[in-house]
Amino acid sequence: MNSLAAYSGGLAANDPAFWLPLVFMGLMGFAVLAYVLLDGFDLGVGILLTSAADDEHRTTMLASIGTFWDANETWLVLGIGILLVAFPFAYGGILRELYFPVTLMLFGLILRGVAFDFRAKAPPGLRVLWTRLFCVGSVVAAWSQGYILGGVVTGHNHGIEYRLFSVFVGACVVAGYAQLGAAWLIMKTEGDLQRQAVRWARRAWWGLAAGIVAVSLVTPLMDPQIWLRWTSVTGLYLAPLPLATLACLLTLAAVLRTLPRPMDKFCWAPFALTAAIFTLAFLGLAVSLFPWLLMGRITLWQGAAAPGSLKLVLVGACVVLPVIIAYNAYSYRVFWGKTATALSYDGPPQ
Repeated sequence: MNSLAAYSGGLAANDPAFWLPLVFMGLMGFAVLAYVLLDGFDLGVGILLTSAADDEHRTTMLASIGTFWDANETWLVLGIGILLVAFPFAYGGILRELYFPVTLMLFGLILRGVAFDFRAKAPPGLRVLWTRLFCVGSVVAAWSQGYILGGVVTGHNHGIEYRLFSVFVGACVVAGYAQLGAAWLIMKTEGDLQRQAVRWARRAWWGLAAGIVAVSLVTPLMDPQIWLRWTSVTGLYLAPLPLATLACLLTLAAVLRTLPRPMDKFCWAPFALTAAIFTLAFLGLAVSLFPWLLMGRITLWQGAAAPGSLKLVLVGACVVLPVIIAYNAYSYRVFWGKTATALSYDGPPQ
């Protein structure tokens, strides 16, 4: 608590100016994690789309995400909205550093949306084009998010070595999303496509593991306080995070070697393990970077809006967030199970 008081400028724990920024940091972190897990798997399916054996498999892959992918992007809007409204003094500085990858990500997401809808109505001759564009949009959006992560980890330094690290992390995030997408397909499909998804997941595992190792090694080197946090006595209390991540990675690799199984047993395990890996890695990164919004430059208290404004926004968040969670939960409940039919915008047969 003493260290938090130092970062916050000596604010008391019961002061709204102290705890409201913490609440909004938690809400923003929750929104970002939800986006990574939920939109991550449909980005992963898009990344894998052109690797499918035939057009029937590609159509099934798109059908498996067709009822979810639009709603999944709601979490990205929520996370950026919280950053803008709750941390306006950091918003400009963050986007100034991330202007290129954020713009590229938006172009990728727009291309995905256009390609998805056009493919559903396109004649067979043009369907291949829109399939490829959906894949390109997915890769661009995923790589951009990884480049953003690399920039956050390196404190937005501008040296060539930092740029190359961000490029590498971008490639690892593409692989990580491909792993998540393949795990989703293992859970949602059957037969040849499921077996192909298992092979995709086995290959993507290496990129996911490489990204986690790279970020874990580089992050403590970027700031003495982060290094001290992980190497001092405090690090003993944080050790379960990396150990649990390693255990999940090794378990995932072992499970993938046994799939598919008769009666589709444990088809859900790769997705659950991959989601756990992403969650644990996210928590480890959050522990490292807290309480910085811009590493070494702006803390969450320095970037936060006035307490009166945050109280008003918190009321709105308490209304909006349960609605988003309820809608997503209902959507996944209704459309759960195997993807048996192709996605179509046409009406039922007459």
